[in-house]
Order: sequence, then structure tokens, then C-alpha cells
Amino acid sequence: MSEGPSPGPRRTELDDVAEAEVLPSEEVTAPRPRAGRLARSTAFFAFATGLSRIAGLVREIVAASFFGAKGQMSAFTIAFQLPNLVRSLFADAAIQAAFVPVFTEHLERGENREAFRLGSTLIYLVALILGLLTALFILLAPLLMPLFAPGFGDERDQLMVALAQALFPILLLLGVSGMVVGVLNSYDRFAAFAIAPFFWNLAIIAVLVGFAPLVPEQDEIHLYAVGVVVGTVVQLAICAADIRNTPFRLLRVFDWRSPDVRRVLLLMLPVTISLGLINVNLLVNSFFGSLVSDRGPAAIDKAFRIYMLPQGIFSVAVATVLFPTLSRFAARAEYDDLRATMANGMRQIVLLLMPATAAILVLSEPMVRLVYQRGEFGVGQTELVATALFWFAFSLPFNGLFLLLTRTFFSLQRPWVPSAIAAMNLAVTALFSGLFYGPFGIGGIVAATAIATGASVAVQSEILRRQLGRLELGRLAWTTARVTLASALLAVASYATWRLLDELLGRGLAGQIASLGVALALGAVVYGAVITLLRIPEASQIWSLARRR
Repeated sequence: MSEGPSPGPRRTELDDVAEAEVLPSEEVTAPRPRAGRLARSTAFFAFATGLSRIAGLVREIVAASFFGAKGQMSAFTIAFQLPNLVRSLFADAAIQAAFVPVFTEHLERGENREAFRLGSTLIYLVALILGLLTALFILLAPLLMPLFAPGFGDERDQLMVALAQALFPILLLLGVSGMVVGVLNSYDRFAAFAIAPFFWNLAIIAVLVGFAPLVPEQDEIHLYAVGVVVGTVVQLAICAADIRNTPFRLLRVFDWRSPDVRRVLLLMLPVTISLGLINVNLLVNSFFGSLVSDRGPAAIDKAFRIYMLPQGIFSVAVATVLFPTLSRFAARAEYDDLRATMANGMRQIVLLLMPATAAILVLSEPMVRLVYQRGEFGVGQTELVATALFWFAFSLPFNGLFLLLTRTFFSLQRPWVPSAIAAMNLAVTALFSGLFYGPFGIGGIVAATAIATGASVAVQSEILRRQLGRLELGRLAWTTARVTLASALLAVASYATWRLLDELLGRGLAGQIASLGVALALGAVVYGAVITLLRIPEASQIWSLARRR
């Protein structure tokens, strides 16, 4: 392992976007993405994920017009969160994080047959285990679900149980999908994975809008659950179709006693705990939210959907695309390259998420009003969701860094470290949520999440600094300082523009779209100009990529 600073400036995987040349495939013994390809993959992933997030926002708009942020929607929110939690424990994200480093290691050695046997066995094993778990949770839902919403009454509990039973089949579908995506990502194929959620959202919208006129109004919420299951089937089909474009072949083998399978499962245990604890935070929010009011869980969830738009477009894209590269560097013991790539990714996340934080802080209420306020969603619900969104904004850059640093630990096959940090994160979230929900309501619960995430990033950074010698934290701090200045100017320009146009154009739909859209566009122009004048290197990478495209 390399210790201490490198002897000279190191070029990262994203540094030479404008200069990279293609090496003939026959001259390379193992797949290694060049800088331009990796940057383009990140850009496409961000674009496709952004498209999916916009479709998700449209889905939320449609759902809000049907159900508002009322008790019925809160029941759906918690009913969806439990299978989603179990998914994080046993399905896609956990199995990917444990599987990709081992699978990639075989590919790096040219051991394709061993890699195919491992992938095939795990696909069958995941399907078997998650099929049994799905059946078990459907049977136990009447006992489990009421534990997660102590503020609900019997009627809400019954609805929540019925919705959870309808939603649990997504556990099996997402588990198999997670394995398929793990194989695709190992071959640096991100397109299908990135675009599949777009069609997931479209399927839900189609089911909800298309069949709502055919069912009684009180049963429309069940259509939402049916749409989620249909959308998950579509998502799996898209990813499975793309696997034909890789060398991977599904073998008729179930070698569950293989040392590689045991190795993945051992790696998966701490990964499962880590990712599971992160997702438990959402249940903690809903738990305390139900104690504030029966609208609390739905309000937090609606704010979270807007919050996830920049999070999904930028930090998820960077972390997902860099993860196989980090795993390759770790497998080759090229720790200088790993550190430089990770450090550059951290600065990219700050550059991309800080302006989103600033925009949300000053425009949270008009954002929520434009997105949700129609149909069953009224003014009081707008204020509640806007409060949650305002406090979510503080965790945006921290959560992006948390995601990338966690993936770095996974690539180093040190998953117990983020597991312990995730446990700390959960404890801090629960502690501050318990202290804050009484005096501060929904805002206090969400603020607790931001506090916990910031503390977790600090601990992750210190541990990685000790292992890798340095993390280029000085460059990160200098980039953050300049980005913060540019973001503050964005906030001033955006808010002043929105305030002026809001008074001139009013709050009809067209007026809201114009005032908020122009405000955000002008803020983006100001931000782009400032980071260019300040000569932030990561901004130059983005401009170079844009010119190439």
C-alpha cells in the first residue's frame, strides 16, 4: 500500500477528458476505462438519472394530486419503506457492493469461467432466498407493520398492512435486478441501469392514471402499489436485456459451497448492515413523523423526493460510475490512483451539490408549491413539506460524500468500517430526532438526519486518511470555499429574481413555472460564471466534457 503523498501531481480518471486516446483492445490485458470514457459514462449516467428523477417527480405530482400528503399517503409511504428496507438488507445495493469487487477481481485475472460460475450461482441463490423472504413477510405483515407507525389508528394500520403485502414481491424482483446490474457495472455498462428507473416511473404513472377511473376513489391507493410492482418488472426486463451485450453467460450451475460465494456472502454481511442501517433512517423519520401528525411521514417523503433529484443526478452518478474503477485500482493495489480518483470525485460532488443546496434553501416553498400544490394537496401541506425540504438541503453535499466514501470502503473490501459508521449514524439520527421532534416538529426530525450524515462523513474521511496516507483534503477545502462563495451568489440572484417575477406574474401555473424556472436558470448562469472566473479545476473538467459532446 502506498503511504504518504505521491512524488508529483497525479492525474485522475476525470482529469484528461479532452486529451484521452483510445488504446486498441488487443493491446490491453484487462478492461481499464480511460479518462474520456469514464467521464462520458458519468455524464450519460447523470443525464439518464436526471431524466428518471424528473419522471419520478412527475409520478409524485400525479400521486400528490390523487392523495395529497394525508394519512392515506402516509400509510403507503411506510408500507413501501419496509420492503425497501429489506431490499437494502438482502437485495440489489447490498449484493452489488459485495459482488462487484470479487467478480471484477476474476475478470482482472482473465478468469472468465470462474466469474460466470460465481455470477450464475448468486443469481439463483438470491432468487431462492428472497422468494422465501417475500412469502414470509407477506404472512407476517399484520404483526410487523403496526410497529413502524405507533401514531396510526386501526383503519390506517389495516390499509398499511394491505399495501405492504401488495408491495413485498418487489423484494424478489429487485434482488435479481441487483445481481444483473452488478454484472453490467462490472463491464462498465451503465446505460440500461441508468435509464430503467425512467420506465419504472412511467409504468406507475400509466397504471395510476389509466386505471383510476375504473376503481372506487377509496381504492385508488392500491393502484399505486400495483403500479410499483409492474414498474419493477419493467425495470428488471430492461437490465436483463442489456446483459446480452456483455461477455457474461448465465450457466446452469448452483455451486453454493464455492469459496467465492462464501466470500461474497461474508463481504455482504457488513455491507448489508451498513446499507440497511442507512435505510432504517427513513423508518426512524417516519416513526417520529407519525408522532408529530398523521401527515408527518408523507410530508417527509414528499420532501425527500425533491431532495433526491439533485442527489440522484450528481452524487449517485459519480459514485456508481467510479465504483468499478475504484474496485479495479484496489484489486491491482494501485492505491495512489484509487485515492486520486476518489478525491477528485469528492470535489466533483461538492461542485455539483452545493449550488443545489443553496437553491433549495432560498426556494424550497415555491418548489414545493409548483410541484405538488394541486388537487388534494393544499397550502398547509405545502408549508409542511417545504419545511422538511429546507432542512434536507443541509445534508445534500454530506450525503453525496457519504455515498462515495462508503463505496470506497467497499472497493477496498473493508465493509465493516462503513457498517460501524452507519450504526453510529442511526444512533445519532434517533437521538436527535427524539430530542427535536417535540419542540421543532418535522424540521427537527430532518435536521437530525443532516447532523448524523455530517458526523459520519468526518469519521469516514479520517479513517481513509489514515489508510491511504492523505485524501487531498486541502484541495477539497479550497474547492469548497470557492464553491460556497459561488453558491451564495447563486442564492441571492435566484431569490431576488423569483421574488420580483412572483409579484409580477402571480401564482397561476404558468406564472409559477416562469418565475421559478427563470430564477433557477439565472442562478445557474451566475454560478457557472463565478466558478469559471475562480478557475476551479473540476469546473474545467465539466466544460471540457461539454465541449467534447
